[in-house]
Amino acid sequence: MAVKALKTSTFAWEGTNKQGAKIKGEASGQNPALVKAQLRKQGINPTKVRKKSTSLFSAGKKIKPMDIALFARQMATMMKAGVPLLQSFDIIAEGVDNPNMRKLVDDIKQHVAAGNSFAASLRTRPEYFDDLFCNLVDAGEQAGALENLLDRVATYKEKTEALKAKIKKAMNYPIAVVLVAVIVSAILLIKVVPQFESVFANFGAELPAFTQFVIGISQALQKWWFIILIGFFASGFAFIEAKKRSEKLRNWLDRTALKAPIVGDIIYKSSVARYARTLATTFAAGVPLVEALDSVAGATGNIVFKNAVNKIKQDVSAGMQLNFSMRSTAVFPSMAIQMTAIGEESGALDMMLDKVASYYEAEVDNAVDGLTSLMEPLIMSVLGVLVGGLIIAMYLPIFQLGAVV
Repeated sequence: MAVKALKTSTFAWEGTNKQGAKIKGEASGQNPALVKAQLRKQGINPTKVRKKSTSLFSAGKKIKPMDIALFARQMATMMKAGVPLLQSFDIIAEGVDNPNMRKLVDDIKQHVAAGNSFAASLRTRPEYFDDLFCNLVDAGEQAGALENLLDRVATYKEKTEALKAKIKKAMNYPIAVVLVAVIVSAILLIKVVPQFESVFANFGAELPAFTQFVIGISQALQKWWFIILIGFFASGFAFIEAKKRSEKLRNWLDRTALKAPIVGDIIYKSSVARYARTLATTFAAGVPLVEALDSVAGATGNIVFKNAVNKIKQDVSAGMQLNFSMRSTAVFPSMAIQMTAIGEESGALDMMLDKVASYYEAEVDNAVDGLTSLMEPLIMSVLGVLVGGLIIAMYLPIFQLGAVV
């Protein structure tokens, strides 16, 4: 039975070294007395030890996936250098700026120190370490090659998070265009158009239809802007909640995303890359193919590919070759299928899948760069049409008045 892990905290200390010089630093421990004992063992005479306080902003700083990727890379480096596991946790915790991440590392260390395995300790925090991460670490511990498996995990996390970042970059550009266009248009309609409206009131002539249309929108925004703003945020919140709770909505969004112009192609290639990267990593770690496909299904990030991988798992369990099963799903590209077939025939499936992943990751990178180049002039065009349209609507009556005079 495992011993319950003791809670640790970070303490700031001040003291003097053997030469009498004043020094200070930080240390992790369960209480000030134990921290003082640790410092004395290092030849430091502690004069002040206090629990380090965290600011309101830093206390709420979330642990990001890239923090977990960096943790995996640091652990792999420490283990390869021959640093003991528990000491590796201390070194990593001391170099982390995020207090929540530091606490996470300390908690894992205490679980390991209490007699639990590294993989079992990671499984206590499933919100940060998924099954794939834990399974690979478990395989490394059992095989006595933890440093190699941690290196594979680190590489996998770094590449997958880099790919996700590229996808977010591609998705953020269209959203940025819409938001900038809405904000600029709202400012013009609420602040600028009313100034022209007061001038037009003295014209005594009927305004052009386009001008009347713009003034009508302006009046509605001036009167109802607060309600419209609340409705906008309420709709966004309702959509996010519906997406969290409704599996059907999430599945529909996944299928629709693959059919979207330009962005759909990026999402498709990224799903293929994640499929190949995850399967290559697990298979190279010695995980049986059928078991590896369990981790792959959830890592693709799209319901279409998840269903395809589940079908592949059933086919492979029945004795079908992986490349034949991939072809039968009608989801994967020919290049990925052919490379998989070569890998199966040559006995180098993990290497071929790794090449497939690298190829499609590069394709996603190029597509995102192309989209970025395309969006820059598109932003200017959209803003130009909106702002130019509003200006024309406001100056049309003035042009007509000049023509009459």
